[in-house]
Amino acid sequence: MLNTLGDGFVEAVDDSTLLAIADSQPDQSHGLIRGEAIQVPILEAPGQTRVGRFGWKDQHGSLLSFAADAYVNEMGVTSRLRMVDPTSVCKVTSDPEDRPDALGLADIDHFAQFVRGTKVPPRDTLLATTPDAMAGQKVFESIGCNICHVESMTTAPQRTPVNGGMFLVPEALGNKIIHPFGDFLLHQIGTGDGIVQVGPEDTAAKLRTAPLWGLRTKSRFMHDLASLTLEGAIYRHRGEARRVAHDFRALPSVQQQQLIRFLKSL
Repeated sequence: MLNTLGDGFVEAVDDSTLLAIADSQPDQSHGLIRGEAIQVPILEAPGQTRVGRFGWKDQHGSLLSFAADAYVNEMGVTSRLRMVDPTSVCKVTSDPEDRPDALGLADIDHFAQFVRGTKVPPRDTLLATTPDAMAGQKVFESIGCNICHVESMTTAPQRTPVNGGMFLVPEALGNKIIHPFGDFLLHQIGTGDGIVQVGPEDTAAKLRTAPLWGLRTKSRFMHDLASLTLEGAIYRHRGEARRVAHDFRALPSVQQQQLIRFLKSL
């Protein structure tokens, strides 16, 4: 399951920032790594696209689009942006089911606003300042984990139009340094699900880099939740990440545990 805390900041990251990260990755990885940024439709701005960043396949570029898709596919609630149910079984209501309230806002609008108002997942600051965790962050960087799990990026300036011009970055989200430990790009790391959603055919083998903020609250890892330990999740990295995973395996046990200690502070 994907964490939505702090996703307002992710929405406020300009396309150019994500494209620049993708362009920088080959030089950092001897040509092994390059994230794929795909242009996806903005449902609330017909005809407009944006670099995808929400969902395991980066299938959405705005929180309102993401909300509308989740409402219909996960709860069977149609809205002005998703008018048709994926199934008519047990269908007893007329569409759209999500209708505007007295403020002129439907539930998908309120949900998108709510997510935009959430703070990023907090770190365990006590653990983060221990010698082992600080040493672990240096190991994280030295073996190249931060090529995809990007430590910091800055959101677009206040009042920058995004989402096809349908949303202006507010002061609370604009020009802020965030630490997602992710690049929100698609990568082939050997655990793809074979599904193409919005992108080209090659995205079947790719998944969005999981941002690591909030990692300490999780007990299962990777997109399929099949990894029960952080070490196991790292060992599963192949494809573009094979060299980084190999370098982790080659570390002395002490440094491996320092890196794990760092991850548990996120």
